[in-house]
Amino acid sequence: MMSRKINKRILLSLLLCNCSGALFAQQVKGVVKAKSDNSPMMGVSVVVKHKTVGASTDFDGKYTLQPVAATDSLVFSYIGYKSQTVAVKGRKEINVSLEEEVTTLEGVTVSVGYRTERKTDLTGAVSVVKVNEMMSTAENNPMKALQGRVAGMQVTDNGGPAGKATIRIRGIGTLNNNDPLYIIDGVPTQGGMHELNSNDIESIQVLRDASAASIYGSRAANGVIVITTKKGRNGVLKVDFDHYTTVSMFHSRMKMLNANEYAQVLWKAAVNRGNDPNQNALGIHYDYTTDANGHSTLNNLYYPREYFDKTGSPMLPSNTDWFKEITRMGVTESYNLSVTNGTDKGNYFLSLGYYNNDGLVKNTDFSRLSARINTDYKLFGDVVTIGENFTVNRTSEVEQPYQITEAAMIAVPFIPVRTQDGKHWGGPVNGLPDRQNPARLVNDNKNNRYNYWRMFGNAFVNIKPIDKLNIRSNFGVDYGNFYKRTLNHSYISGFMEEGKEKTFSQLEQSHWTKWNWANTATYDFELGKSRFETLAGMEMFSQDDINFSVKGTTLALETPEYMWPNLATGGITGGGGATGYKLLSFFGKINYAYDNKYLASATLRHDGSSRFAKENRWGTFPAFNLGWRLSQEAFMENIRNTVSEIKLRFGWGQNGNQEIGNYSIYDIYDPYYGVTGDYIWSGTGIWNTSYDIEGKGSGQLASGFRRSRLGNKDLKWETTTQTNFGLDFGFFNNNLYGSVEYYIKKTKDILVEPPYAGIKGEGATQWVNGAGMENKGWEVSVGYRNETKGGLKYDINANVSTNKNKVTELPESVVNAYGGNGKWDNILGRPYQSYYGYVADGIFKTQEELDQHPIQNGKGIGRIRYRDLNNDGVVNEDDRTWIGTPYPDFIYGLNLNLEYKNFDFTLFLQGVQNVDIINDVKKHTDFWSVVDTYSNKGRRLLDAFDPVTNPDSDIPSVAYTDDNNEGRMSTYYVENGSYLKLRNVQLGYTLPKEVSERIKLSKLRLYVSGQNLFTIKSKSFTGKDPENPNYGYPIPITFTMGLNASF
Repeated sequence: MMSRKINKRILLSLLLCNCSGALFAQQVKGVVKAKSDNSPMMGVSVVVKHKTVGASTDFDGKYTLQPVAATDSLVFSYIGYKSQTVAVKGRKEINVSLEEEVTTLEGVTVSVGYRTERKTDLTGAVSVVKVNEMMSTAENNPMKALQGRVAGMQVTDNGGPAGKATIRIRGIGTLNNNDPLYIIDGVPTQGGMHELNSNDIESIQVLRDASAASIYGSRAANGVIVITTKKGRNGVLKVDFDHYTTVSMFHSRMKMLNANEYAQVLWKAAVNRGNDPNQNALGIHYDYTTDANGHSTLNNLYYPREYFDKTGSPMLPSNTDWFKEITRMGVTESYNLSVTNGTDKGNYFLSLGYYNNDGLVKNTDFSRLSARINTDYKLFGDVVTIGENFTVNRTSEVEQPYQITEAAMIAVPFIPVRTQDGKHWGGPVNGLPDRQNPARLVNDNKNNRYNYWRMFGNAFVNIKPIDKLNIRSNFGVDYGNFYKRTLNHSYISGFMEEGKEKTFSQLEQSHWTKWNWANTATYDFELGKSRFETLAGMEMFSQDDINFSVKGTTLALETPEYMWPNLATGGITGGGGATGYKLLSFFGKINYAYDNKYLASATLRHDGSSRFAKENRWGTFPAFNLGWRLSQEAFMENIRNTVSEIKLRFGWGQNGNQEIGNYSIYDIYDPYYGVTGDYIWSGTGIWNTSYDIEGKGSGQLASGFRRSRLGNKDLKWETTTQTNFGLDFGFFNNNLYGSVEYYIKKTKDILVEPPYAGIKGEGATQWVNGAGMENKGWEVSVGYRNETKGGLKYDINANVSTNKNKVTELPESVVNAYGGNGKWDNILGRPYQSYYGYVADGIFKTQEELDQHPIQNGKGIGRIRYRDLNNDGVVNEDDRTWIGTPYPDFIYGLNLNLEYKNFDFTLFLQGVQNVDIINDVKKHTDFWSVVDTYSNKGRRLLDAFDPVTNPDSDIPSVAYTDDNNEGRMSTYYVENGSYLKLRNVQLGYTLPKEVSERIKLSKLRLYVSGQNLFTIKSKSFTGKDPENPNYGYPIPITFTMGLNASF
């Protein structure tokens, strides 16, 4: 009886507990969004901790859970994002924002060779670019934004508004084209990155070694850059708008002489020579005195009241700052709008962009209008996926006139921009060289514009007939249409004149059609602890180029509306041509991983090129990799929280190169009809191949041919072999991370075109194999990221890389064409493009120094002293030696990212250390007579050596003539081009969510930034910018304001 009572009580207690649980159970709902852009996240797992109650977010990121106790906790998780646990605490609505996972490598995939691979499985030298860091720089060319961010990758900016840049990965590997191969959504190309809208980019991987790039075979010897553009995401409709405005100005400029200083230096040159300075062709009168020791002092100077041009129009002596006359403040505007949406059945990404850069040089500009559509849709469940990635853009540019910055530097300052009556341009007078008026060049160039349409993209179908097997067919197209009109105007500029008969209008048009068809099959499977990933495929590539031009001379009216070739009265000439080549390739790859510890990969590619004769048409390029994830071993288990990742890598591979003319295996013969004429493609027409073989003395002549090139059917593939040793590391949950690489890169059978050899007769130029080159180097990348207790997130990362280059082999016929004295001293064993010349050993300052020095023609006090290296008592060409190399000891970059609450801050430094550059500008800044006597010179000449007034100067004394041949290549012009630049600094602020939502936005970020704000350079460098040391387009300082908005 007692037992029954106890059981009833227990049962009653259990019922009461259940009723209590039911009483406090509730429904919880909410929305899950991505923290990065506040967009809804579909498919997020939401479960009650330690219970079986769960749900997934829907299309709008919404979820509903029931029953949930007030004391429960909810766990939110999604692949690639940090899981988040939230206590319910009686709430009925819980909204969360998930943050992307940055401390784990598991599950992260990268695009490498026709497929994606897990980052933890990579065994080659692959750099994954942080696109968010790249986008913090206001650059229209995404490659420029990578400068200093990837170890082993050197980016050189040309400064122009189009944003063109030169890319080199692991140095110079060949004697011809060294550009990397770009793969954009699976379609190969080798240029035009300034035409790609950076806002469309989702990810970038740089494949630096042959073992990683060998799957791309013949065009991968110089590295591969894999670019994937954005795709649609599951969720609600999302609209993004980005805009920025940039103003740019000169970073620095050469200090040139003004009108009075110019006349002073001219006077100094004359008195140093012993000439009467008043006997000058410019009519400048000098008031000066000479003491008993023969030292002269200038008291005053007087320009003529006026000069006259060819027509007698007066030109009043001026003080023209020619650099100021051709330049302005630059303004850049960028607008980008994108729309994305998706479901589990498919998605799309649409974008429209406009970019316009009004350059620093007047009348130069670059604009780009781009549109993109990326879609993919699933059919029959997940069996078939179809889609396309397609972009079309139109670029337009007015480039600067040829060497306009040099023209502005050397233009004489006392010449006015225009004549006094304004009818003609100012220009040279008698006694001056015939140099063009820079302002006229800029003005007349304003309508010389090119327009370029480019359509680029691919369509694909992916079939999954059985589990783990994927068959993909990808057809890509790259079409370009280039059109340019060049107008030449008549003018009068001083004593220079070009009349109507010299006017012309020239039209140029080119079409490039490239198509690529790749078919691949992948099959991935596991056997116990072994995991296999296999790939097999074939690829076809075709390129056809067509170009033509027409030119009409003598135009009655010189307005752009009228200046067309068909309206010319002086004759019309034209020309054109076409060329093309094809590639056929077969390839395969297998990746193997055992227990996620031991990794191996093998690749084989077989390429055939129409550029080679059938005997050498095919090249085979193998590669293999090994890897060991030491951190996954059992003996590392106890320290895994400290040592998160240690991976040792080894790779070996070969790539090919076929960068020669399309018809280099054939003898080429050209017809040149007539002795004179203006041939667009053939120059002056001096190669006459028409003969009066019938002796008629009149009428049309029979036309023959001349050989212009020797063919070589023995040409074969150039091959680059790379060996790579690598280490990847991560500590403290990968908060401290990085990699170290050492590589040896050897190229043999380099394709080279020796210079013309007269002994072989006319048209003897010929491509041959025979050169060899070697590059060795280190690459180190390291970073640390974490978050303080106060909520400050930080990520600081740096990289440094070295590369040592040397030429190991050259054909006998070409060995002296790459430097040296043409006798016993050549480039072999030295870096390619090394400098060869004399060693300048200061200047002669006393008669005693002159008397003790060996014979040197033209030596004198104040002149450069050159070393007699062979000690034969005479300074001549046999005393030349190797005086510099264009490759730095190392290049480096440092990036800092900070986030605190709604603020973000980025700072990026980039530098080059110990690189020898040729500063040719010194020929204008340090000498009166080395080049362009009577042209303007630099203000450094005011500090030239004088035995009485300036005996400590190391700048040679002002000389009327260059008797000492000081324009010769010597160490006087070789300077240290080291620099450290603040490439970018940016401060951003994101409005709080509640504020953004009140103005109907999901996100609004505002930012300001600056680029190239300061440069630290070597004290020995005398130019304006070591990155662009001579006469190129100036690299500007820029200031930017922008916004990122999401709707």
